[in-house]
Amino acid sequence: MDLQALWLTVRLAATTTLLLLALGIPLAFWLASTRAPWRPFVEAVTTLPILLPPTVLGFYLLVLLGPHTGLGRLIERLFGHPLAFSFSGLVVGSVIYSLPFAVQPLTAGFRSVDVALVEQARLLGASRLRILSSVLLPLSVHSVVAGAALCFTHTVGEFGVVLMIGGDIPGATRTLSIVIYDQVQEFSYAAANRTALLLVCVSALALVLLYMRRAGDGASHG
Repeated sequence: MDLQALWLTVRLAATTTLLLLALGIPLAFWLASTRAPWRPFVEAVTTLPILLPPTVLGFYLLVLLGPHTGLGRLIERLFGHPLAFSFSGLVVGSVIYSLPFAVQPLTAGFRSVDVALVEQARLLGASRLRILSSVLLPLSVHSVVAGAALCFTHTVGEFGVVLMIGGDIPGATRTLSIVIYDQVQEFSYAAANRTALLLVCVSALALVLLYMRRAGDGASHG
């Protein structure tokens, strides 16, 4: 087992999940509450990564973050190195690629909250931030947990995006999914099977824990 790749994969998944929750909660709140005419456009953009092939998304991110664009040169001046072929670049790609898995469950959870509760809080003088923190989030815990679980497991299994934007650099960008690819290329099917089985177990465990929590909460409310 490539422990270096395992640690990098867990670190990438955890970092991506935390960033997506920080970004996804306010974005989902806006989508669930706004009547702005450009809301469908924002929803389409946040959903697009699901439909795009990972290699396409990874290619455009590689070009955008590279030294041949204004953004890429600005990032290189700010950080001292380009984001492409670095762990930071993997984080950027993973956040964009997994964005729908955070925003969609959160938006659905916020929309499922009784509108009367939100209106009552607003009439009592609660700010939008207070409504989000004291009404919507406590009543949408399932959606927050589901979004976090989906983001984490989706990032753990990423391949196309991380390969395109990060390459295969040991200790820097080589994740477990890339390790599997390398092992298959080397005809090390037994090693690839062990690595793949680990990824399957991680994803299955996350889903089992999620559904157990949902079932336990449903029984307590029953």
